[in-house]
Amino acid sequence: MDGSLTRTGAGAALRHDSALKHCTGEARYADDIPEVPGTLHAALVLSTVPHGTLTALYADAARAMPGVVAVLGPRDIPGKNDIAPTGKDEPLFADPVVEFAGMPLALVVARTRDEAIRAAAGVKAEIAPREAVLSIERALELGQNVIAPQTIRVGDAAAAIAAAPRRLDAEFRAGGQEHFYLEGQVALATPGEGGDMTVVSSTQHPSEVQHLVARVLGCDFNRVTVTCRRMGGGFGGKESNASWVAAAAALAARVTGRPVKLRLQRRVDMIATGKRHPFLYRWSAGFDETGRIHGLKALLAADGGWSADLSGGVVFRSVTHALGPCDVPAVELTAQAVKTNTVSHTAFRGFGGPQGALLIEDVMHRVAAALGRTPEEVRARNFAGVDGNGDATPYGQRLEGDLIARVWAEARRDSDWDRRRAEIAAFNASHPTLRRGLGSMVLAFGISFGIQHLNQAGALVHVYSDGSIRLNHGGTEMGQGLFVKIAQVVCDVFGVDLDRVAITATSTAEVPNTAPTAASTGSDLNGWAAHNAATAIRGRMAEVAAAKWGIAPEAVVFADNKAWAERVGANRNYDFSELAKLCFLERVSLSATGFYKTPDIHWDREKMRGHPFFYFSYGAAVAEVIVDTLTGEHRCLRADLVQDCGRSLNPAVDRGQIEGAFVQGMGWLTCEELWWDAQGRLRTVGPSTYKIPGSRDVPPVMNLRLLDGAPARVETIFRSKAVGEPPLLLATSVWNALKDAIGTPDLDLPATPERVLMALRRRG
Repeated sequence: MDGSLTRTGAGAALRHDSALKHCTGEARYADDIPEVPGTLHAALVLSTVPHGTLTALYADAARAMPGVVAVLGPRDIPGKNDIAPTGKDEPLFADPVVEFAGMPLALVVARTRDEAIRAAAGVKAEIAPREAVLSIERALELGQNVIAPQTIRVGDAAAAIAAAPRRLDAEFRAGGQEHFYLEGQVALATPGEGGDMTVVSSTQHPSEVQHLVARVLGCDFNRVTVTCRRMGGGFGGKESNASWVAAAAALAARVTGRPVKLRLQRRVDMIATGKRHPFLYRWSAGFDETGRIHGLKALLAADGGWSADLSGGVVFRSVTHALGPCDVPAVELTAQAVKTNTVSHTAFRGFGGPQGALLIEDVMHRVAAALGRTPEEVRARNFAGVDGNGDATPYGQRLEGDLIARVWAEARRDSDWDRRRAEIAAFNASHPTLRRGLGSMVLAFGISFGIQHLNQAGALVHVYSDGSIRLNHGGTEMGQGLFVKIAQVVCDVFGVDLDRVAITATSTAEVPNTAPTAASTGSDLNGWAAHNAATAIRGRMAEVAAAKWGIAPEAVVFADNKAWAERVGANRNYDFSELAKLCFLERVSLSATGFYKTPDIHWDREKMRGHPFFYFSYGAAVAEVIVDTLTGEHRCLRADLVQDCGRSLNPAVDRGQIEGAFVQGMGWLTCEELWWDAQGRLRTVGPSTYKIPGSRDVPPVMNLRLLDGAPARVETIFRSKAVGEPPLLLATSVWNALKDAIGTPDLDLPATPERVLMALRRRG
């Protein structure tokens, strides 16, 4: 299904639908909604102890403070004290076990936000301490897991390693990452008649918010309506964490009978909500003198924090992406999420894929160093589907070797690799303290949710009798341009301009039972659902026109804001609005729901084999850095990116996604460091202590190109490919460039100036 491309339909490079509103401040977020009289505000009471038993909570002083209406705890919950997105037994409020420093103990409700925050600080907790586990290593020693090990085996890895001419063993670490969305966690809950609850939530998953609010309140899902027009960023941080924030606000609204808003302060947001999972890697590899890897055995241990949250999916994606675009004939890959007494780590852009891909990159770089070869030589020697290598992943799904080789060849060409390699060598030979480095990355990223039932979407389309169109679907807008893309799909179906389509807030009352907007599936799933709904309406409209003209409905064409048909001796057409009015007069329904489920995906959890992804997205990057060897400070000078977007639905939006993903990935790998003290308290709790990339961290030269002429080989919406998460992995080229600059593959992440300097000293 290729479809005809209208001027504002699929394939057009259009600006974000809210671009002007963002620039002028007209775009409304959850906290911008005018508060009705009587609206209350809430603030969380957090533990300062990482592990212990809550023996007493002293709230009388807080209750007596000005403006305080209520102080709520686990005994005030009418339903279940459980906000687990998967599984169970993740309490909203500690009862009685405290699992991390920052765990909510209670909720203060007051007339104003300032009064609530002051009163929350006045609540005192008495906690009997227990031993706190604060490292992956200690959790591994104790055998503490929130997610049991998942192992993929092909062949006999141990035997292949033992028989190989060369062997290496290594260990390295990668840190987590704070989402640092511009708009923090926020929810506004308004009670209605008969136990109804309406929640405005900054969430990537309105249906999950609905479910958890209902669980905490002890009511049916149909009593809870959740809406979200837009978020000021999400990056996975509003997939599960937004749900418990909304549940807390709804609890307060139920108890007080008044609207309640809960907006977390930045500091509280960072302390109480999950991060990207930190990882510890241990691996052994056997290889030959050409760099071909014969066998690989690896442990990928994620810090899951205190509860499961979404760690199961993160671990799954890490282990399925641990070989990236490469083939290794014998592997034993084990991934698990250990339990520590830190905040429960959660979804983050890439969802374990970036952490998984780091493994094979570390292997390639250390093998290259041992052989005196370049990492690019060794990686290319192991590309899947190239030079006689196998083209299947260890779990049995095939990669497209031609696209892997192509994206790397084009990135190498675009970056003028050979000339710059020689130029950098000359610079390094002549400069006493500065070192430049060149690094690369090639990615293969699977697109689909790892949990099969999430691969579904719904949409609702209305055509009004004046020809205007209203679009609603289960996807959420977090600045990534999903809404305009789906609107373009609908425009393409009806052959109308974008200004005919009204984009509306996501709502559980309009499209139920939706999946989160995550896993880079937003356009794939919701695009098809909206397409199917619009196609159903177009078919009815075509029947009306065909009956008037005495032709077959298939002969009616929708384009240029008209419905038309050419006949011998006559040219018949209606304006789209004219035809809509005619359909109304003919009593034809102009409303339809659409549904889509991803085909051809399956997974055997026992055998750890199957076809879990609908397709793969490919990309390649080259990055150049400069390092001050006296201080470890560094900067990325240039990046050349090639990303496979298939037949892009909106090249302008996709380019923005690729650039943003690269910079965000660079932040994770180079400057964003989470630090907990010996008492398990997070100390990087704001922009003064946690460094996100700024404008001056963006490479001064960033060249970006969408791969030409590579439509998806499966039936995605208009043969497009996902773009939200895959390009984040391209930032791995910066890590690789740093290793090239300092002359050692031994560099833990994030590669802060301190770590770079320590790596230089270890090298000698």
